Amino acid sequence: MFKPIFIEATTLSDAWFQTVYKCLEVGRDFIIDKGSNEGQKRLEFDYITIHIKNPAERPLLPKLPSQYNIPDPVSEEYLNDYVPYLMTGEKKKDEAYTYGERISRYPQGIRSNFDDSNIWNQDILNNKKLFEPVVDAIDEATYDIMGYLLNQIETIVYTYKNKGYRNNQMVLQIAQPSDILLNDPPCLRHLDTRIQDNKLYFFPYYRSWDLWGGFPANLAAIQYLKEYMASEIGVEDGEIIASSKGLHLYNYVWELAEIIRGKTIEEFKKN
Repeated sequence: MFKPIFIEATTLSDAWFQTVYKCLEVGRDFIIDKGSNEGQKRLEFDYITIHIKNPAERPLLPKLPSQYNIPDPVSEEYLNDYVPYLMTGEKKKDEAYTYGERISRYPQGIRSNFDDSNIWNQDILNNKKLFEPVVDAIDEATYDIMGYLLNQIETIVYTYKNKGYRNNQMVLQIAQPSDILLNDPPCLRHLDTRIQDNKLYFFPYYRSWDLWGGFPANLAAIQYLKEYMASEIGVEDGEIIASSKGLHLYNYVWELAEIIRGKTIEEFKKN
């Protein structure tokens, strides 16, 4: 029977420990037919929502007790390298995309595609901080040939600041229809946002999500992004409510998870 799970956590670290424990308890194990690590086993939730009430509390990354003699799932050094992947347009030649490129430098085509003011937000199109020309140009004709890049982060900041907080349209979009053709489409599909009680809330959704190392690194970087946007908008930092229909533990970390849980997957299955 399909079983949605809800976890309420205080901090990002608490969310990770609770979710690892719960995955061992109720996750379903199966062999991956297609996708990353094809042919390997995963232990996966049917669907999960994690409500994190104080994601700003440091440290952002979980720390394992020294007596386990197990390395932390994510190092501070890795997180420092990962944050630009989410917040800037950096992309290597062999990468089909990055989250940061989709969020902050998404190609939008030529200006003449956006002439109908009844469809497009013209104030955003005319703001080069939000709708950036691909190259610096001396005239509009060159802009129209080369095209533009959309910065979703700055567009959402601008919209909340200039058009009010009660707005259900402010979603940082990562996915696009053609992603279904990629060998490795984005796991993070979108980061929805809301300002409630003068606080900025984030609602990330992952189609598939590595619980051991991906979950803590992703949420810590997302928290940095949320803090930046809240500061720019002029509101307080709020909560995170994350969800996924594919949060999982790969079989190569099952034993590590069992050690910190103090109970095996098989013991849970017997109950």
